Amino acid sequence: MTLPDSPLEGALTQMVDEQLQLAAAKLPALAPTLVHPSPLDHEEIKVAHASLDDVLLGNTPAPPDMLDELAALQAAPALSEEELARQALADGGGDNDPTTPE
Repeated sequence: MTLPDSPLEGALTQMVDEQLQLAAAKLPALAPTLVHPSPLDHEEIKVAHASLDDVLLGNTPAPPDMLDELAALQAAPALSEEELARQALADGGGDNDPTTPE
């Protein structure tokens, strides 16, 4: 085992530094337009849709499509108990087995 202050460690550090400098010299210089392309060159990431939790907590305003969907749900007629039972029996559930309705 060698001591940390041995000459071998200094030589290794110097060799690594020289290799890094040689590698850096061979890299092409990057133009700012290549590093940060304009928005016209690529698609911008769309903003995530607002969730109902975000709207209810007041973190974000409700988007128009969410308001339209809520208005349609409120305007829809209420389902009878028979219709709810029929839909439950017709749905196979998570295992998609109609013999074991959820």
